Amino acid sequence: MTHAFYVYSSYGFAAFVTIAVTLWIWVDGRARQKELAALEASGIRRRSARPKDSQ
Repeated sequence: MTHAFYVYSSYGFAAFVTIAVTLWIWVDGRARQKELAALEASGIRRRSARPKDSQ
């Protein structure tokens, strides 16, 4: 019985960490997208972005 508790708690902890990191990356990605949208709306463009007029 003591081994089962260790195994189940280890799986639970690993699942918790995996879900937490996944959510953290998703939330952070959405925040970075909002920051990029705000910067582009203010006129700041990325160097990798193509110019709108064909040059």
